[in-house]
Amino acid sequence: MVTNVKSATIHGIEACIVTVETDIGDGLPSFDMVGLLSSEVREARERVRTALKNSGFTIPPKRITINLAPADLRKMGTYFDLPIAISILTCIGVIPEENVAEAMFIGELGLDGHTVRVNGVLPIVLKAMEQGMKRCFIPEDNLSECTLASGIEIIPVCNLNELVLGLVSNEFQQFDGIREIKSGVGDNFEYDFADVLGQVVAKRAAEITAAGMHNMLMIGTPGAGKTMIAKCMPSIMPAMSEEEKLEVAGIYSVAGMLEEGKPLLRPFRSPHHTASLTSLTGGGLNPKPGEFTLAHRGVLFFDELPEFQSRTIELLRQPLEDRCISISRMGGKYVFPSDFIFLGASNPCKCGYYPDRTKCKCSEIEVKKYMGRISGPIMDRIDLCVHVLPVRYVELNSREKSESSGEIRKRVEAAVEIQKERYRDLNINYNSQLDGRQIKDYCPLGKKETALMKDIFENMNMSVRSYHRVIKVSRTIADLCGDKEISTRHIYEAMAYRIKN
Repeated sequence: MVTNVKSATIHGIEACIVTVETDIGDGLPSFDMVGLLSSEVREARERVRTALKNSGFTIPPKRITINLAPADLRKMGTYFDLPIAISILTCIGVIPEENVAEAMFIGELGLDGHTVRVNGVLPIVLKAMEQGMKRCFIPEDNLSECTLASGIEIIPVCNLNELVLGLVSNEFQQFDGIREIKSGVGDNFEYDFADVLGQVVAKRAAEITAAGMHNMLMIGTPGAGKTMIAKCMPSIMPAMSEEEKLEVAGIYSVAGMLEEGKPLLRPFRSPHHTASLTSLTGGGLNPKPGEFTLAHRGVLFFDELPEFQSRTIELLRQPLEDRCISISRMGGKYVFPSDFIFLGASNPCKCGYYPDRTKCKCSEIEVKKYMGRISGPIMDRIDLCVHVLPVRYVELNSREKSESSGEIRKRVEAAVEIQKERYRDLNINYNSQLDGRQIKDYCPLGKKETALMKDIFENMNMSVRSYHRVIKVSRTIADLCGDKEISTRHIYEAMAYRIKN
């Protein structure tokens, strides 16, 4: 008799269905597992055998063969302890076979039979729902991360005995939790633009960046507030949609970084300039998300951008253009989503005080060499560049309150709603996602605007990419102003942020 129990494994950030097939027949007593297994999956044999014994179940002294299908998909992780145990108990007749049909089992087992938390449960539950499964049995400690899943019965499992009793009687404790992960708004943010003194131009650039999901580079002297502005960015970004929540929660579930009891905020990732290439792109024997993917739908901030190695900076080319990153390994090709706002901060020179010659001792060649660490193709992909000037004493001691993040966010959300309505027939939400053909359809220019862009393109020797990015930023500025058409003033403002020197 062969029994089949459904489980799953994580391939990159995607869940793949795995069928645990168990056959118990006559022959010398053995416990064999096949199906392209990693070492931790092979070790499940001893964990399951001991967990069954300590839970009061006796395995017959027969030839036990377990196959994890499909055989050409490498199985990794500790997801299969629970389904293997259930498959064996079903095969020997302890559990009725019909009670495990249309159900998925995930979880690691301790030697005493208790369940242990595993990473990546949310994508697996969503995959089970997509495949039409009615029930999904998961470790009790994984329950909180599955609150976004609806349309499937999620049953938390504390230990093996409890699960078997439920499967025999076909009665389970229902999950009555609130199926929602709250988005962070208002006071959930640690940093607020109300605490940023002065910097009116930089705040305006940040507002445009958040409204259209553009990329921005800030250049300024040390202590001017570049890092503070970057940390405030999530507080003015629009709340995530349900689809975006699922994407972010799924990625952080796979990475084991979904924190229980905390609201789901837009990610803010700020890797150090010594970060390895693999930690940024993702990788490993079974590739896991890197910083580029962990920043998906949020902000990726490179502080002191020129201090990063050239190879590290050049890694940004694909995600900034394609909004994803492809990784090829011997086990296959992985595509990780990487749609984020890129923020960079840089000093104008090595010492940080150029062009103030009373402090800066760098030569012109040294200044150019320092900023030259950011290549032309990367600069071409940055939509806005803003010079962050030192805060004046008057601004430092002014009693006038700075505009709060909440006030800015209201304008940003209004602009985002305009964009969603405009692109309701497309699979995009923000101006920055437009391609060349869509720009012609959704960002038409009048005669004056066309003539202005022609002069800008020819006189500034712009690339096609830069030309399109100026138009997209102009469209975002128009949306923030509530204007239906792009005018010359919107283009002038957009061009003010393209000028680097």
